[in-house]
Amino acid sequence: MTAPFTAACIQFTAGPDPEPNLRKVMELAQQARDAGADLIMTPEATNFIESGKRRRDKARREADDPFLAGMCEFARDTGAWVLLGSLVIDPAGESGSDGEERLANRSFLIDPAGTIVARYDKIHMFDIDLPGGESYRESNAYRPGGGTVVAETPWGRLGLTVCYDVRFPHLYRSLAQAGADMLTVPSVFTVPTGRAHWHVLLRARAIENGCFIFAPAQWGEHTGGRKSYGHSLIVDPWGEVLADGGEREGIVTAQIDPGRIAEARRMVPSLQHDRSFAPPERAPRPLAAE
Repeated sequence: MTAPFTAACIQFTAGPDPEPNLRKVMELAQQARDAGADLIMTPEATNFIESGKRRRDKARREADDPFLAGMCEFARDTGAWVLLGSLVIDPAGESGSDGEERLANRSFLIDPAGTIVARYDKIHMFDIDLPGGESYRESNAYRPGGGTVVAETPWGRLGLTVCYDVRFPHLYRSLAQAGADMLTVPSVFTVPTGRAHWHVLLRARAIENGCFIFAPAQWGEHTGGRKSYGHSLIVDPWGEVLADGGEREGIVTAQIDPGRIAEARRMVPSLQHDRSFAPPERAPRPLAAE
């Protein structure tokens, strides 16, 4: 049986410039490592939160991104595993990016040697108009990813997702069916949707799949007035919240017992009960939300 380990989620308020964000994240990551964390995770858009042309101008390719290089060095120096929840990356020159002006919202898993062992581009784009007047069109700035990722770690397999992905349960089911024991949901969740749905969605994804959920989140007010909900969560496979970051900058940690995964799945073995079925016919009238 895999031995328990300590997981840590970093919660902070990213500004528009990568350099001060890197200093803050490295400071918090060191606190987490000093507290015994073996796996340290950061939120979505860890390197910067910016809009419009300024976002495009600040984005760097993987090979040229100082934030990514700095966190690889941190992992190598400390011997920790690091999940960069996501970075804003310029995919120019990569396969499939010919003529593509949009950026990538990309998650990175880094091992203690400082090597990138997994990458995941956020699949689902947050295009939404909220009742309070907030409007987001993530697909204008980012190209959606097209592939799922399950990565090996010393404690089990880790399925990678980002933020708005959490509203698509079939993605998490496919990761669990592919062998994921733990799932990451780094996020920049809005305050209205966070208050309404954050905890229940994350607990549901944990319960449905018998997986640990790690959800490091941004908190506070960013440039342009956007506000993030915070409440970084670590949830066990039975749906119990092991750690909640509340509304502040800092770290939260939890002792993770991988044995809880098999225990929860024995109690409710739903992963063994999936069945194929024919989809329903398309409704002849518009859906209520249309």
